[in-house]
Amino acid sequence: MKRLYILLGCVLVSAANLTAQTKETKKADLLFNQFEYVEATEEYLKLVEKGKQDPYVYKQLADAYYNMFNTAEAAKWYAKVIATPQDAETYYRYAQMLKANGKYEEANKQMATFASKAPNDQRAKTFKENPNYLPRLLDKQKSFDIKSLNISSEKSDFGPFLANDNTLYFTSSRNKAKRTDGWNDEPYLDIYKSAFNADKTYGKPEEVAALNTRWHDGPVAITADGNTMYFSRDSHAENSFEKDKKLKAKFSQVHLFKATKQGDTWGNITALPFNSKSYSASSPSISKDGKTLYFSSDMPGSIGQSDIWKVSVSGDQYGKPENLGPKVNTEGKEQFPFITDDNVLYFSSNGRQGLGGLDVFTIDLNTTEESKNVGKPVNSEKDDFSFSFNTVKNIGFFASNRTGDDNLYEANPLCSVEATTVVTDAKTGGLLANARVAILDAKKNVIETRTTGANGEVVYNVECNTAYTIQAAKDGYESGVFQIIPNKGGKVKVDAPLNPIDVIVTEKEVVLKEINFEYNKSNITQDGAFELDKLVQVLKNNDKLAIIVKAHTDNRGSDQYNLDLSDRRAKSTVQYVISKGIPASRISGKGYGESEPKVDCKEACTEEEHAQNRRSEFLIVK
Repeated sequence: MKRLYILLGCVLVSAANLTAQTKETKKADLLFNQFEYVEATEEYLKLVEKGKQDPYVYKQLADAYYNMFNTAEAAKWYAKVIATPQDAETYYRYAQMLKANGKYEEANKQMATFASKAPNDQRAKTFKENPNYLPRLLDKQKSFDIKSLNISSEKSDFGPFLANDNTLYFTSSRNKAKRTDGWNDEPYLDIYKSAFNADKTYGKPEEVAALNTRWHDGPVAITADGNTMYFSRDSHAENSFEKDKKLKAKFSQVHLFKATKQGDTWGNITALPFNSKSYSASSPSISKDGKTLYFSSDMPGSIGQSDIWKVSVSGDQYGKPENLGPKVNTEGKEQFPFITDDNVLYFSSNGRQGLGGLDVFTIDLNTTEESKNVGKPVNSEKDDFSFSFNTVKNIGFFASNRTGDDNLYEANPLCSVEATTVVTDAKTGGLLANARVAILDAKKNVIETRTTGANGEVVYNVECNTAYTIQAAKDGYESGVFQIIPNKGGKVKVDAPLNPIDVIVTEKEVVLKEINFEYNKSNITQDGAFELDKLVQVLKNNDKLAIIVKAHTDNRGSDQYNLDLSDRRAKSTVQYVISKGIPASRISGKGYGESEPKVDCKEACTEEEHAQNRRSEFLIVK
């Protein structure tokens, strides 16, 4: 039940088909052009059964089913239609229906025909640039977990919006007392509300009677302070329509209205000044500061069949509507905008590369980035639309007809951080390819190791609010350790400048960071191994160099015990270096116990001073 939001496309189709009408099709055509698609298809099918089988009837059937989003029937009749040459848009529609049925390979063939017939259409250009986009889209890391809401009905439910007072508003055709719409044989739309409870359960839906008329009403948007609502309504409600005597019909548009809170109800309803009998304006969304209203419209200046627009708001004054341009809009349909508190726009489109039907897309208006498909599981092969997100509650909502009817869904964000490590030469600033970049958890366990490309980058997707360590290493350079600070999600850059290896070699020793050992132990730790790899690199680069390792302990324990412990640590260090391919003749080690403390704190040592005394030194002997 998205009738209010695809009206114009149907008017255009009807006008284009008027020239092919005949006496036999007159009754069916009249119903079609009045948007009575259920009855229209019944009449066309009667003609087919009587032997009236021609491309015109097939096309009317295909377009009627397309408008009702009966994808199987639409694809069936479009297959018959294209037996004779058709206009470009017919092939595009056929491709959309095939995608909605999961037939992507066949859909690509129809898209190729569409692209050849409309090479300047941005949808065609995008397809030709990346015809095999689907695997990448299916592999996209999911951003949300979803679940269906038990407040959905057997009719159409969409346009969910969670206000800051924990009221979930939505639009529904569940009111069986209302007359039905011949578009899809469902009752007219009303605005409903449900309490969103602290335990994420939902109260029994209630009709918002103060806003509903005998015509279509909804969806809604509410300002952050909860005092002002913007909503869509069929213009019949204010006696605004165009009469068509020939079709014996009154053609309305969708208009935008404003209401204010009056106690526990809504009132003072006024139409927005840029409404028109010539075009529709629907699906409002208001910015956090209440100064910018986003909406969908086919008003003059639109790129496609419907576009996303915005208009400035100052009290009861409105600026001139502005089109959001090609970063959002296409020659297809862009609808159901929603602007978050942090200026991220969600919208639905059938003109961008997606999984089928309407897909949900997002664009951060704070940046110059392009629009991105949200991906599965929010998107499916069917229509997925009217996505909204409450940043205070950190929860999203949307509608989808993936199970047949338009139903409501909850979208819970999966928090992740895209951490990009950029490895460079600390002296020149040049990017370093083939550097090894490991990511470690809080317990110093290596999660994964990757190698930088020509751009010096490695990207890891990690959990939010969690600390990680990056270890970067490259032959000829001193290894480095860098931190990923816990954050709430998004993208972070980790700069990893590495010093050339010669900076740690002096005349007397190789200067490494402390090779600290755990108390009373002699095994090499992960951090110790990372430092010792620098020594290995030095020895490989200087084949005449020989090293003696001096190992030391703190002063806890007896002298003899510490002497033995330090000797074991020296041998562990030597064995590690030899295991990396350095000849045993070039490295030796000896333990000195507590006899040469770095910090002579005697019996009053702090834990930090004890740790400094538990160390190894690497002296050059030749």
